[in-house]
Amino acid sequence: MEPYTPALGLVYPSVPDKHIEEPIKLREITVDKNYPYLDKSFKFRFMRGFMHLGIFTLVFFISPLRFGLKIEGRNILRKHRKLLKNGAMTISNHVHRWDFLFVLQAIRYRLLHFPAWKENLMGSDVNFIRYAGGIPIPEDIHSMRCFNDAFDELHAKKKWMHGFPETALWYFFQPIRPFKKGIFTMAYRYNLPVIPMAISYRKPHFPYTLINLLRKQKLPMVTLRIGEPLLPDPAIPRKEAVLKLRKECHEAMVRLAGIRNNPYPAEGD
Repeated sequence: MEPYTPALGLVYPSVPDKHIEEPIKLREITVDKNYPYLDKSFKFRFMRGFMHLGIFTLVFFISPLRFGLKIEGRNILRKHRKLLKNGAMTISNHVHRWDFLFVLQAIRYRLLHFPAWKENLMGSDVNFIRYAGGIPIPEDIHSMRCFNDAFDELHAKKKWMHGFPETALWYFFQPIRPFKKGIFTMAYRYNLPVIPMAISYRKPHFPYTLINLLRKQKLPMVTLRIGEPLLPDPAIPRKEAVLKLRKECHEAMVRLAGIRNNPYPAEGD
């Protein structure tokens, strides 16, 4: 039996990594070797801490009420505490405006950093993305060195990272789409355990249906399941290890989402 699939009448692109909507461009931004990939100013660090204080208090309280959020498998993080103490990479499907916040709620009181689509920093969410830990991906190879240096520094400090290997946000989409390999290349580079997480849906029931009446929408309730950490295979060449890790993570997320007949392969590039 396949998991509950919300019938919301949404139309998705035929290409699985195509964005449904482009952000409204409010500013120009240059992501080059001079960009502050890790902003260490007092103002930035204060605002980042202040925003996460709000997330850890208000958002963690609101999300179960507003979205019926249920998190399963948190005991896995406790079981592997020793493995995860030097850093980890979380991944999830990209299907909800609040999905990154759901991941934060799943790992509780940790700050994450993640590669961010540069165009999103040109829209109205720029401050949230940056304070949340978003580091924009540059387009030229010389700037990419600075991007990699930022993550090298984060890894040296044993910070956690997050990735959306599907890349594009598709609201309430059920199948697990193909994965880009960049996140898994990063996990291999740092020998990080990858924690797969999958967002799936439940049929709304009372009292959540009252919230749907108030907002005049029939949105599903959200479940986030945490899977067992997966490690890069050091016994095989780097390219093979990256592809193997991607395949294993894709299969794990399909299982976590409760999907038996997923229409997409793991390979997305």
